[in-house]
Amino acid sequence: MFNLWKIAFNAFRESLREPVYFLMLLAALLLIAHYPSASIFVFSEQLKLVVDSSMATTLLFGLVVAVLCSSHTVSREMRNGTVLLLMSKPIQRWSFVLGKIFGIGLAATLFVTVCNFATFISVFIATDQFRFEMALYFTMLLLLVAGCAAGMLANYLRGSSFPEIATWSVAVLIPIFAVYCYMTGEHPSIHLRDLTRALLLVNFAVLTMATFAVVFATRLDVVPNLCVCTAVFFAGLVSSFLFQRTTDSEVLNAVCACLYAVFPNWQFFWLADAVAVKRHIPNSYVIYAALYCAIYIVLGATWAVATFQNKELAGDSRN
Repeated sequence: MFNLWKIAFNAFRESLREPVYFLMLLAALLLIAHYPSASIFVFSEQLKLVVDSSMATTLLFGLVVAVLCSSHTVSREMRNGTVLLLMSKPIQRWSFVLGKIFGIGLAATLFVTVCNFATFISVFIATDQFRFEMALYFTMLLLLVAGCAAGMLANYLRGSSFPEIATWSVAVLIPIFAVYCYMTGEHPSIHLRDLTRALLLVNFAVLTMATFAVVFATRLDVVPNLCVCTAVFFAGLVSSFLFQRTTDSEVLNAVCACLYAVFPNWQFFWLADAVAVKRHIPNSYVIYAALYCAIYIVLGATWAVATFQNKELAGDSRN
């Protein structure tokens, strides 16, 4: 068990040290920060625009980050032969796979959590239809600059990883500023508790996709992995339309039912419309969504462990 957590911690830290991780995080935060500026072009729908756009950005960027991190920490180790060195030690294959799943899932969770706090800030910026909170907007941008500056100073003075220090700096500054906005700012018309539940469901979706990304990374390289995960994502978005149909053929109905069970229905995790119309999101729904997410994570982890047991590792390394 110690080896499992050690592998998970190393996978988490390697993910944060990847430059693409911080670049994707910075790009997502900049987009989320600028969405309130687009609310001046709509009438009485500014909060809906900010919430929908921010949640969509978090979901899509989280998907890409999960695939890239899994490919860098799993596929790369299998290509350069690092996994052979690990397997030569008293480390079980299931520990390697589960450790990677936990580590990548934790990195994806950190990514989505920071984006969710940024969404809170953007909601406070876009509270008034006819007033743009410039102070909050520029403060958020300055916090991103401060995170980058902290990473540069740590890299110059101590030789630390710039992406890792910058990520941790932003992960500390953005939530603190979000709490400050909540304590001192003018509260928006939407229910913040329901918004919190909706953002938590987005975290569940990204965590599920991160598990699938690690599963596919044991067999595929980064580009095929991204293609397969994208196909699974879009198939899950329209699974209710494609697979929940009743036809005259019992065989076709059975096939559709199986496909509906195989592909996760991402619409279960998307409640931006409910937040926009101020519909209450009960805690029971969040619990059921968490169980739905946990089932797919367990099934994905079991599949990854089962297929990795008999995988030939020597053939993946390059001389």
